[in-house]
Amino acid sequence: MTEEIYSPWKENYPTGVEWDAPLDKCSLYSYIENAVNKHGDCLAIDFLGQKTTYSSLGQLINQAAVGLQELGVKKGTRVGLCLPNTPYSVIFYFASLKVGATVVNFNPLYVEKEIAFQIEDSETEIMVTIDLALIYPKISTMLSTTNSLKKIIVCPFSGILPPLKGLLFRYLKKKDMASINEKNVFLYNQIMDNDGKSNPEIIDIDRDIAVLQYTGGTTGQPKGAMLTHSNLSSNISQMKLWFPNLTPGTESILGVLPLFHVFAMTTVMNFAVAASAQMILLPRYELKQALKTIHKKAPTLFPAVPTIYAGINNSDDLSRYNLSTIRYCISGGAPLPLEVKNDFEKLTGCNLVEGYGLSESSPVATCNPLQGINKDGSIGLPVPSTKLSIRDIENPDQMLPTNETGEVWIKGPQVMVGYWKRTEETKEVLVDGWLRTGDSGYMDEDGHFFLVDRIKDLIICSGVNVYPRIIEEAIYEHPNVSEVTVIGIDDDHQGETPKAFVKLKDDTNLTEEQLIKFLSDKLSKIEIPSQIEFRMELPKTMIGKLSKKELKAEEQTKNK
Repeated sequence: MTEEIYSPWKENYPTGVEWDAPLDKCSLYSYIENAVNKHGDCLAIDFLGQKTTYSSLGQLINQAAVGLQELGVKKGTRVGLCLPNTPYSVIFYFASLKVGATVVNFNPLYVEKEIAFQIEDSETEIMVTIDLALIYPKISTMLSTTNSLKKIIVCPFSGILPPLKGLLFRYLKKKDMASINEKNVFLYNQIMDNDGKSNPEIIDIDRDIAVLQYTGGTTGQPKGAMLTHSNLSSNISQMKLWFPNLTPGTESILGVLPLFHVFAMTTVMNFAVAASAQMILLPRYELKQALKTIHKKAPTLFPAVPTIYAGINNSDDLSRYNLSTIRYCISGGAPLPLEVKNDFEKLTGCNLVEGYGLSESSPVATCNPLQGINKDGSIGLPVPSTKLSIRDIENPDQMLPTNETGEVWIKGPQVMVGYWKRTEETKEVLVDGWLRTGDSGYMDEDGHFFLVDRIKDLIICSGVNVYPRIIEEAIYEHPNVSEVTVIGIDDDHQGETPKAFVKLKDDTNLTEEQLIKFLSDKLSKIEIPSQIEFRMELPKTMIGKLSKKELKAEEQTKNK
């Protein structure tokens, strides 16, 4: 398979950014060392008012690293993190990497069955979690129900709050705290009771797996994408090149997305530390708390997903909040509707750009330029040192010309080395260094890329390809629509037909007939939804992006 691909993006790159600029590949822990040495007095984390400088964070990470080594952690040990957004997430992430361990991110909202599968599949030996009744009991059960998990480290939630808040939490929220009395469970203070002088591990950045990031991939059961130090540091270097006007030691990033998700792990945690920026962490996303935090803490960067930006746009009391300190936002995880982008930029004065990627690409592969042309509906240009190719879905050896839709393939230093213990699945998605994304899209003559949809979400109506995203974009143009998801449902005549699920903005009304009339000049007849269902809420994933899975399952159940 030839490596010669048409690369018009190189001639259309934003001013001040070079596609072939050298990347700073390194061990991830070196970001901490650099931040401590150059910006030790700068704030690293603000968590609900409890502030930590980079010097203090570096010391906590060093102590946690010694504690992990004393528990037997060595190079290659899988250390699980099952935590909400807290300083503990940052401390044990970098401490694990310092001693050569592999971090395995767990969603704290998973049920026991999902946690057990991931523990056994990843062979996680030590889990770091928190003493909340909502989370800890699920993890403690794993000591007896899984073969892999040997030890648990429990961190106190009250211990990371400002002193008065911590005191009030211990006394007023006792019902929210878990009882801890199992064997092989170690308290945070026990782990941290040392001088922080750990035995250094030599990291091979190209071979050593920094993170096992579990993902459904393009299909099937969750799999661990193996991301090396080189993969993840390459992606951070690419982002720093893409944001050339940031000043180390002065920026602040609002972190409302969960750090256990690859998008926030990279764009909030890793990027903040690499830029010596302050992380303003919230344990979860809640609209009013986020608005108050922006108003009070004045972040300059705000990575999020489209539903969060849309929620802020639609808030009914925005005049109370100053959102003007936000300069740059990168949206990921789902397509960014043009209306949402435009409204948020008018509201804040910031640059909101859409990026694209997957867990398998660390995750950022493309992004719209901060300075330069942003084309409506585009996911942007390949980030530095990254190539994209559009392949014929039936004959993937064939590269398609511009403006023809096929499967998006990615090649770059941020692409994973493979799936953990999944040789066959790895062969299916990694072809001569190219990552098959399972997404359909096209490239225009200027090298801007456009996603059409997930190949698996494609709706085939009477043999015609119908793309849910195109229908969703049209429905979003209606001023009363807040959120929309389109799926294909069975149809006796056409095989499949589109169905739209719509959430309206507060205090607005819209009927199915009115919406169909609104769409009549925006969509072809075959794209007009055959059914429209209005709902108070639409299902979302753990990071807040709209999810089709639950709606498809509902429709399949109806047809049985």
